[in-house]
Amino acid sequence: MIPFLIYVAIFVIAFFVVKAVAQRSAISDYGSLKTVTFGDESAVTPNRAASVISILTIFLLWGMFTGSSLLPGFLHAPGPFEGEGTFEYTAQAGNERDTAMVTVVVHPIDEPTEAPEVAPGDGWAKDDSVAIGMWRSGLLRVDRNDEIGRGDGAEIIEINGEPVRPGGSVDVGWGTVNISDKGTPNIQPNKGWQMEPIWLPAPEAVVVRIGEIASEGFRGSTLWEHLGYSLFRVIVGFFFGALVGIPLGYAMGLSNWFRGWFDPIVEFMRPVPPLALIPLVIIWAGIGETGKIILLFLAALWIMAIAARSGVSGVKISKVHAAYSLGASKAQIMRHVIVPNSLPEIFTGARVAMGVCWGTVVAAELVAAEQGAGMMIMVASKFQNTDIVIMGIILIGVIGFGIDMLMRWAERVLVPWKGKG
Repeated sequence: MIPFLIYVAIFVIAFFVVKAVAQRSAISDYGSLKTVTFGDESAVTPNRAASVISILTIFLLWGMFTGSSLLPGFLHAPGPFEGEGTFEYTAQAGNERDTAMVTVVVHPIDEPTEAPEVAPGDGWAKDDSVAIGMWRSGLLRVDRNDEIGRGDGAEIIEINGEPVRPGGSVDVGWGTVNISDKGTPNIQPNKGWQMEPIWLPAPEAVVVRIGEIASEGFRGSTLWEHLGYSLFRVIVGFFFGALVGIPLGYAMGLSNWFRGWFDPIVEFMRPVPPLALIPLVIIWAGIGETGKIILLFLAALWIMAIAARSGVSGVKISKVHAAYSLGASKAQIMRHVIVPNSLPEIFTGARVAMGVCWGTVVAAELVAAEQGAGMMIMVASKFQNTDIVIMGIILIGVIGFGIDMLMRWAERVLVPWKGKG
């Protein structure tokens, strides 16, 4: 909740600051010359400053709540307690009462530490010590070295002078001492706001892991081989999906018979997520490469068919009439009118289909794959190697974004008439 509130605050502050700076600079461009901009998609372009601030904000929050060494200390969110803490407990056995001190050493979880030796002190309740890892808690049988133990009727009645009963708890400043139902203290040092590395490692830990896997490999294959296998599967699956889906979409857009025959099938399969098809694909095609390609093929097929059908349906009838009036044949109308005017819709569908395929490849590689980004993520998750999981997610996102940018460039080059009537 707190990271979300910080994110919203940065968004609002950045919006007004960038807006004020933009008004002062008053750069004239195509959008500024338009008399109507609200609702006009052509007048809306990405604000580069917003994009940069957005990315920096994500990394800032990531570093703040993981204690990253890339950020100065004053930007770190409150971290877990580390060091030595103490609390005093009062035990009572019949009419006898005594107090003893407990020393708690809270250490980094990756640095095993022994409990320090402490003098037992006077009285029948003896001083104790315990070592607990950061973000962890620990039970301590304080009566293990007392002269009068729990079996003799002794019980803890106070922590630092505050009355406490089984099931209760006391804040000792650096943490909380909870008393179990059987009267045993459960010591919980303060966890702070930072995330434990096993849940979210710091950015530099992920960068180090990328370097290690890039140089040493992962499970017998280099990082580039894993990414190459994933990319190969996506490209092949998308290629065959487009190869079948685009002609099918054209047929559905141009023929009543094809539309009536295939429309129920396409509309039925369109909302079915590709992940739901995995069991069926395994039964039909096994767990090899063929099954993965078929899954990605099905992920792209229906999207490309709908995009092509929508592209044909969106062709302005006035253009078709104009072509007929000039004596064009059906083949010429198809070549010079329908295909060019449907290409923008097809490219939009291709971008969506490629994104779906790239997201589905992770699930496809969960099925007995020996190479691939999805395999790396799955294997790493089993051993709680969160840095490798995040590394895989980041690389998948970066490559997916790169593919989308490449397809946008291809669309600008191959369909320069998009949005120009």
